[in-house]
Amino acid sequence: MVDHQHRRPRGRAGEAVLAAGVTLAVSTMTGCGAGDASDGRPPADAAAVVRGAADVLTRTGSARARTAMEMATGGTRVTIRGEGGVDFKKRMGQLIVMLPADVKGKAEHRPITELLVPGALYMKNRGAGVPDDKWVRVDTTTLNDGNLVTGGATDPLVAAELLRGAQEVTYVGETEVAGTKVRHYRGITDIGRAAGSASPEVRGALAAAAKGFGTDTVPFDAYLDEEGRLRKVRHRFTYVNNGVIDVSSTTLLYGFGTPVTVVLPASGDIYAGKISDQ
Repeated sequence: MVDHQHRRPRGRAGEAVLAAGVTLAVSTMTGCGAGDASDGRPPADAAAVVRGAADVLTRTGSARARTAMEMATGGTRVTIRGEGGVDFKKRMGQLIVMLPADVKGKAEHRPITELLVPGALYMKNRGAGVPDDKWVRVDTTTLNDGNLVTGGATDPLVAAELLRGAQEVTYVGETEVAGTKVRHYRGITDIGRAAGSASPEVRGALAAAAKGFGTDTVPFDAYLDEEGRLRKVRHRFTYVNNGVIDVSSTTLLYGFGTPVTVVLPASGDIYAGKISDQ
């Protein structure tokens, strides 16, 4: 039975940066292989297949990614979308994140460029007083949620590593994702357990999330192709932050093997001033 208790991130350093994703969006609202998928037979150990998804991605190398983070509070929903690529071997990625339009449909915020690296999130066009030519750097190990929702997109690498804590997994059946035949799995994952099994590069972020959320269990739906590659995963988070906020975070992976280049900003290009949470 899925635990739907509220997850309450506790106050820690870096909380102001939540405005880049969730808080900013809420403000807008209020103004190993899986086997042969073609044979139709369920896997002998569905949980083991899902837990191994991150290792399969590491062996695969890289992929293009699309993300969607839907937030619901007070009967209103908004969606933040992202697109980019991830190098699962180098543990680096880049996303262009589109914040939601205002109530009149006007694009209220410029796209945010996010660089995803072990232990850190870099954001450009962060707004809220940050100069246009500067980047904001956030230590993801200090964030209440380990950057599961803060940046407006769950880091695809972290989304896959989060499945290492999968339990109570059931095989739903075959379906298609973007024209590719996949196997659909459903279950819950335990953030603390995932942190204990995660690769060293993301362990700190998941450990922070395990401490920051009031309860560790997160429901998920995962879709793996016949080579065991994660094609799509949806995690559902619930927490309290000026009201109950339900977050559905979806990551879609495709274009496996596409080269991904991430160039980190020079130290002089990183903003050192105070970040507004408005």
